[in-house]
This record gives sequence, C-alpha cells and structure tokens, in this order.
Amino acid sequence: MRFGIHTLDDFELKGKTVLCRMDMNQPVDREKGTLKSIARIEACVPTLTELSEKGAKIVLLIHQGSDIEYKNFYTTEPHAKVLSDLLKKPVDFIPDVCGPAALEKIKNLKSGDILLLDNVRFLSEEQTLFELKLCLTHEQQAQTLIVRKLAPLADLYICDAFAAAHRDQPSLCGFEQVLPSAMGRLFEKEYCVISELLESPEKPCTFVLGGAKIADAFLMMESVLEKKVPDRILTGGLVANIMLAARGDFIGKASMDFIEKSNYADFIPKAAELYKKYKDFFVLPLDAAYTENGVRKEALLGSIPEEAALTDIGTQTAELYKKIILESKTVFVNGPMGIFEESATEAGTKAVWDALGETKAFTVVGGGDSITATTKYGKTDDISYICTGGGALIRFLTGEELPVVKALRTGAEKFPCSAGCGYARA
Repeated sequence: MRFGIHTLDDFELKGKTVLCRMDMNQPVDREKGTLKSIARIEACVPTLTELSEKGAKIVLLIHQGSDIEYKNFYTTEPHAKVLSDLLKKPVDFIPDVCGPAALEKIKNLKSGDILLLDNVRFLSEEQTLFELKLCLTHEQQAQTLIVRKLAPLADLYICDAFAAAHRDQPSLCGFEQVLPSAMGRLFEKEYCVISELLESPEKPCTFVLGGAKIADAFLMMESVLEKKVPDRILTGGLVANIMLAARGDFIGKASMDFIEKSNYADFIPKAAELYKKYKDFFVLPLDAAYTENGVRKEALLGSIPEEAALTDIGTQTAELYKKIILESKTVFVNGPMGIFEESATEAGTKAVWDALGETKAFTVVGGGDSITATTKYGKTDDISYICTGGGALIRFLTGEELPVVKALRTGAEKFPCSAGCGYARA
C-alpha cells in the first residue's frame, strides 16, 4: 500500500477477473479510422503486461473523447490493434460496454486474456455533462448501470488512469465502493513523481507554463507559489498574454479580442493580483512573435503593432528561457510557448524543448500538447519523466485530493488487504 491506496503487490492475481480502468484517450483521424498518437497507450503497457503475465483475466475499460470533445468521440476499436502490436499478443475487442455480449465475453475469459470494451462514454452516465450537472456521490455512482453490470463478474478493480484522476465518473470512482481496488503501475509512478515535485524539488526549480488552458494554469499557480515550490515561472502562450495584459503591457488588439471572445478576460484581474504578490517569481516575455500574411514577425514589448495577434514568444525571450532552464535543477513544463503546430510560430516552443533536451535538470513534462511537442521535437528519451495527465496533474499540484484518489482510498478502507491476499466474487 502507498499513499493509503492498495497497489498490485497487495493482491494475488492469477485466475482473477480484473476490471482495469485506463486512460488511452488520443486524437483521432476519422478519415483513416486511426489514432494520431499512441503515447498514452504505450504508457499503459507495463501494467497490462504484469497483469497478463501473472494470469489475470483482464477487462479493459477506457474512454475516447467526450460529448464536449466530439471530434475525438470515437470507438475504442483502433486501440485494440495498437495494444496487440505493443503487447505482442491478441487483445480482443467487443463493440459493447456492459450489454449481454460484453458480459458473455467476460465470463469466458481465460487467465492472461485481455478484452477491450468499447468507449465507456457511450454510456450517458459516463459523459462529461452527466458528471457536471448531476454531481453524483461515489455511493450513487456505484448504483449506475456500468458498475451494477460489470462488478458482479469481477474479483478486483484496478485504476491506472492518473490522467483522468480529476474526473468524477462511475468507471473511475464507482467500482471502488463495491470491489477490492488498487492503483496500477502507471498511476503509482505518476503519483510518486508529482508528489516529489510538489514536496521536495531540487532547487532551483523552474516551472514553464504555456498553452491555452488558462483555467488549469491559474488554478495551480497561486498554490505552488504560496508553497514556494518554483523559484521561477516562465510564461508562454495564452498564459503569457494574460499575464502581460494584467501587467499593463499592450499585446495587440487581435490578442485582446481573442481573450475577450474566449471569455478569458475574467482571468486578467486574477493575474494582476498574482503578479503584484509574486512579481519576483514571474518571468514574462521580453519580445513576441506574430504573423503577417503567413510570415513570422517579431517585436519587443512596447512595440507590438496595433492589430497584432501574438502567437509565440520572441527570440530574446527564448534565449532567456533557455538560460534559466539550463541553470535549473528541476524543470516542470505544462504547455507550449505558442502555436507550435505551424512552422511560422513554433520557434519559441522548439527552443524551450531543445533546452529541455540539453539541461542536466530533472525534467517533468505533462499534458497532451506538451507530450505532442516532446514527440515532435524528438525529446522523448531526453525528458526525465513524461506525465500522461494534464488536468489531473494541474489539480494535483494545487494540493486538491482528486476524486479518483479519494475513491481508491475509500476502497482500501472498505476492503483492507495484506500482501498476497485474494478476493473471490460473492
């Protein structure tokens, strides 16, 4: 047991039917019916390999996209092929979640078998709007369809979906109420790494915060600054634009129009308060990039053109950020410095990732866009730890107890266990 949660070491797995909830949510190419990335699937391999080699009967539950991320809302069938290739063994797939066909398949599993169910978010109770509007307790989630149908066929529930640990949905928080539960190896590893980052990072510690997920960034900044976790926060992307506007810098009319149309203007007063209170911790851009007719242009702060839309940090800023990263002992990165998907506006992000590859610091990268940038710039082997979580990672850094962590701790209390124990279905 670690952090008040059971691990795989606490259970006898041979012959046991295990419901394993993972996060393999990836961008989808609908035209080809394939996945654009397999990074999160690769991260799940150690847990699945261990479960299979120890003789568990594995029922895999995952989600793909959501009702508010419809472009990636898709069947999980492509994931089965990827998993088969990675694991070098057959992974069966069924286009069902908890209907008669799925239940029959589960009953016929043999030791070492892996069955992937279809997208759990095809069930209304797993959709994001269901979660946000109804706000079911974990006990109520245990009464939902997916838990009532699948739990009676299982001996054990394992959650390895750290990237989804901030979600409060039945497949993540309901099974712990009725089944012995544990965290998988990926969940355990990410929990340990991020706990160490939060509690005792080697100094100097630098946070690099960028991207467009403003709510996530501002949710955690005050918390980590209050605890004096980072010595510096380097800003890029929309995070930098908000901070600059809060400081009173002109960032271009198009930049401000985007902030207002996206309902991000409310973050400017919050950013102003943070900057006033923790001014010495923030490093804001010295210059910025924008495009004219697809051509990259740069300007110093104070000389930004009237109609500009800032889309990247400038060359001077990139050099400053690189210097700070190389002088750091710990670096945490969440979010790119600009629109790195386009060649005219990727220079800042590439410069930061080049520095991550060069520095001797312990480096942690988290979030989907950051993982994509890591892959794009060939830095996967250079980063000390790549965390699959985005929203979960940010919320963890605020010190908040994540819903899935709470549910797993509840499960450990309801089903106490010592090493080597096994449970059988009633």
